[in-house]
Amino acid sequence: MAAAVEPEPLSLELLPTDPLLLVLSFLDYRDLLSCCCVSRRLNQLSSHDPLWKRHCKKYWLLSEAEKTRRKQSWKAIFISIFSDLGRYIQYYATLKKAWNDIERYLGQRCPRMIGSLKDSVQEEDLDAVEAQIGCKLPDDYRCSFRIHNGQKLVVPGLMGSMALSNHYRSEDLLDIDTAAGGFQQRLGLKQCLPLTFCIHTGLSQYMALECVEGRNKYEIFYQCPDQMARNPSAIDMFITGTSYLEWFTSYVNNVVTGGYPIIRDQIFRYVHDKECVATTGDITVSVSTSFLPELSSVHPPHYFFTYRIRIEMSKDALPEKACQLDSRYWRITNAKGDVEEVQGPGVVGEFPIISPGRVYEYTSCTTFSTTSGYMEGYYTFHCLYYKDKFFNVIIPRFHMVCPTFKVSTARMETNHNEYAMDEDEDSTDTDEYEDRRRVLDIPAPSGRCPRHT
Repeated sequence: MAAAVEPEPLSLELLPTDPLLLVLSFLDYRDLLSCCCVSRRLNQLSSHDPLWKRHCKKYWLLSEAEKTRRKQSWKAIFISIFSDLGRYIQYYATLKKAWNDIERYLGQRCPRMIGSLKDSVQEEDLDAVEAQIGCKLPDDYRCSFRIHNGQKLVVPGLMGSMALSNHYRSEDLLDIDTAAGGFQQRLGLKQCLPLTFCIHTGLSQYMALECVEGRNKYEIFYQCPDQMARNPSAIDMFITGTSYLEWFTSYVNNVVTGGYPIIRDQIFRYVHDKECVATTGDITVSVSTSFLPELSSVHPPHYFFTYRIRIEMSKDALPEKACQLDSRYWRITNAKGDVEEVQGPGVVGEFPIISPGRVYEYTSCTTFSTTSGYMEGYYTFHCLYYKDKFFNVIIPRFHMVCPTFKVSTARMETNHNEYAMDEDEDSTDTDEYEDRRRVLDIPAPSGRCPRHT
């Protein structure tokens, strides 16, 4: 019996042009460039311009309009940009999209904020900063500054605001030179680069450029001095990101999806849980919360939260449903299960009238000696048309949890008896601003403190 003849392996180059172009269209840019060196035919086909259009859009987010403006082929454009930004190819598209998204979203809502953004820096500028501080900058951070060099020191800041009656914070994204000027070498913040800065409070978010003092490399955090340690270098940290890419893009996503509200032309970093909504009859109550690191501490344990409440009556409600808020009741529970009940007149010193289609919002705050807690309760209203008719409106349970934190490795043993806390004063409903000294209330949206009216 004759032996079977083995068919000769099919050479890729022997394929007709159209099937071969289809195969090449699945290759990444590295493999496509490698094909240029295999043979003359593959070199010609690998240079087929439509093949490079996909890569230009994928990695550099280039549009047809940009190609027309450049008056170059897709391949020439790809190679030109790669020669300048090639080291950032794994980050550029993600960061460029984030910058495009936030510029587009805020352009109509907060044009002054967008106007404060600075133009990009060049590679030599970033190299000079590395030489100045003696540390390497992460590529995702460098890439972002090749798109925008942070912003001018203005108010409001790009990285969010928070306002209470006697406290205001607005964080700017620092340009590279200002950040380098604030680079830390002191104990407690050694080899940390500031990313943001608030001109009112001096608050910054820092990025660790080395694994020292218990920090992970490129971790981002708010500093929190240990008030119970005798060592001034004992600085605890509230963690806000594990890398620049994650930190910046997650923030932008919260902004452009409406997760952070725009109030008075500023981004307020309130987080709204979609479950924190309750409807009683025609009235809906929803709650957003925010943690304030600058008013909190790990040692002693003092965690400060602010919450924003929205009370709305359906526009379809009958006119005779109009009512006025008389009082509030809170049930406040900390992580240990300790419960505090608070009842008082009105909210932030006001007794709002709610009618069909009307919205009333206000901001208040509370503190816990545990890292988390929750609040729930109800408002008591009376009808305007039927003065003797009272009813309760449910306030949904809302949870408050402080971010992950790290305790300073430099923390010295301290006599905690000197700093004993009053465990009975765990939390407070700060609407009782006339009776409690820990109160910080503002009605929204006016922004004026009721104690000043």
